[in-house]
Amino acid sequence: MAGSDRERALRASLGAGVVIPAHPLALTAERRLDERHQRALTRYYLDAGAGGLAVGVHTTQFEIRRPEHGLYRPVLELAAETARSWRHAPRTPSAPIALVAGAIGDTAQAVAEAQVAASLGYDLVLLSLGALRDATDAALIAHCNAVAEVLPLFGFYLQPAVGGRVLGYRFWRAFAEIERAWAIKIAPFDRYRTLDVVRAVADSGRTDLALYTGNDDAIVPDLVTPFPVSGETTPRRIVGGLLGQWAVWTHAAVRLLHRAHSARETGSVDTALLRDGAALTDANAAIFDAANGFAGCIPGIHEVLRRQGLLRGRWCLDPREELSRGQAEEISRVLREYPGLSDDEFVAERLEGWLGD
Repeated sequence: MAGSDRERALRASLGAGVVIPAHPLALTAERRLDERHQRALTRYYLDAGAGGLAVGVHTTQFEIRRPEHGLYRPVLELAAETARSWRHAPRTPSAPIALVAGAIGDTAQAVAEAQVAASLGYDLVLLSLGALRDATDAALIAHCNAVAEVLPLFGFYLQPAVGGRVLGYRFWRAFAEIERAWAIKIAPFDRYRTLDVVRAVADSGRTDLALYTGNDDAIVPDLVTPFPVSGETTPRRIVGGLLGQWAVWTHAAVRLLHRAHSARETGSVDTALLRDGAALTDANAAIFDAANGFAGCIPGIHEVLRRQGLLRGRWCLDPREELSRGQAEEISRVLREYPGLSDDEFVAERLEGWLGD
């Protein structure tokens, strides 16, 4: 309900900045949904202190929508039911978990997916525009407005290397005029394009449109940068992250976000935080397989979770989607070099409970 207590609490939480993991897909060796480990992942994110879950997004594998799999609704439903029923999550009614559903495709498909999400109690739609590769800005905004009639929008600038398209300043300036736009995930992996989004939102005058980093290669720089705004004395901030990188080591990610918020409040960024940001970028390069154009991105996430016991394997719906040559060794390297980035001890202490009924 518009204007409800939950909506106000959600928008306040999103505006303050939270960790939102992009939820992976747990599969059996037969490439069927592994409900036990899927629930365990959701419980892990909640107990780690995540402020939201993004389900049905790139990290969940876009292939869940294919008729031969038919997993879009079941996966969204399982995450929502688990989030509502899990009793251990350190959240309160004043800071509810934001349920974000991914939607893709043309307008008919995106609206239909938003309707499924709405029926399951999701709060927002993370709207990918990659399928509308040749559409004009006006057509894109019409598409966004159609989906916004169903659920509020979490805008999404997805990097072209993994299926996104270039979205310029004019698009984002128009997007900021959509009343039911609540947040934007900025993930072009490009500093120039990141600035386009921040500047467009600032120029719109909107102060209630939360900016989130999706730039897995620049997480800390995004979170600690005061972006200058023409004519304003107060800079704009990217307040949180909706990230594939935060699908792993989520408890450590929550601590990192708190450190970034503390730096923002004091106006001083210590070198240790910048050092850890550089380490996180190096780790992300290994996990996301940057050396091979991100070909092993999803298997890389799965491999980290497999090593922790949160997944039984790194299987993807597409059998061809596997780690690239040397990627496992790179993941081992960053684990050795940056043990402070992981949350292995946190997971080991709680894994049995997450895997329980």
